[in-house]
Amino acid sequence: MSEGEGHYAIVPRRVSFDWDSTPLHWIPDEPTATHVINVLHLLLPAGERWFVKVFKEALPLVGDPVLLKDVKGFMGQEATHSVQHAHVLDHLAAKGLRTEPYTRYVDLLFDRLLGERPPLGAPIAAQEWLRFRLAVIAAIEQFTAVLGNWVLDADGLDEAGSDPVMLDLLRWHGAEEVEHRSVAFDMYEHCGGEGLPRYTRRIAGMAVTAPVMLYLWVWGAAYLLRHDPSPRASGRGADGLRSPGPAGRLRYSLREHNRAVRKGLLPTWKEIGAAVPRYLRRTYHPSQESSLRKAVEYLAASPAARVAAGAIGRSAIA
Repeated sequence: MSEGEGHYAIVPRRVSFDWDSTPLHWIPDEPTATHVINVLHLLLPAGERWFVKVFKEALPLVGDPVLLKDVKGFMGQEATHSVQHAHVLDHLAAKGLRTEPYTRYVDLLFDRLLGERPPLGAPIAAQEWLRFRLAVIAAIEQFTAVLGNWVLDADGLDEAGSDPVMLDLLRWHGAEEVEHRSVAFDMYEHCGGEGLPRYTRRIAGMAVTAPVMLYLWVWGAAYLLRHDPSPRASGRGADGLRSPGPAGRLRYSLREHNRAVRKGLLPTWKEIGAAVPRYLRRTYHPSQESSLRKAVEYLAASPAARVAAGAIGRSAIA
């Protein structure tokens, strides 16, 4: 990797979101779609802090100055993502939806099972354990790039009247995921050794990541719906709309999930699943995913980024 024409620099951005007016169901009358997407807020604060920790461990192995600069930019972006999604957890708590019973297991996953030392004293060499965790991050970033690209094009969310602040958070984050989509992969390829062992470990990283992410997502959506404190719905009428009814627990259901997919409120299973075989190709590189131009255009227009930039400018001339 060399600093040549066409190289795109990865830099963190300041953002500012005001959650005061964001309702719990930020997609109106769509609790399932709302909470399936809200799982991001459960996973990302701990997950992206973990990304930064693992990359800090690996920084001494990076001999390419351009990659090193990109990795530091990636770390800055991920740290910002973690903070902003943690603010959403505070917002959910203020609305009566506590997430700690779920997030403590996410913390355990990243801090203990994927921590600096192999779990349960497993006899794995330190270098191999670091390489495996880099492979896991690269696999996760494959999905975040796909989801980032989806949310930038998700007109269904606009048509449903989704809260503009939450949409901006998701699209700002999604755009940065597209922007830095190649960094974790390049980091793994640079630090992961050579030849077949490097490729095999990359595949192992995806083999672990894909089913665990699916499990965490379904569990997280079920948790959020089950603990949603808002008035419950008794069902749907002939028009397909929810009608008021007595209080009762909401439940995650595949039927409701697929209905939201058909309305364009969630990505299709095919969009997500197809990311795996692409990643498994020996010749694959994440630069083949998504549109950098589209991501950069959104980042230039993001209301939260513009508000933060304006605040910095006012402070500078004060």
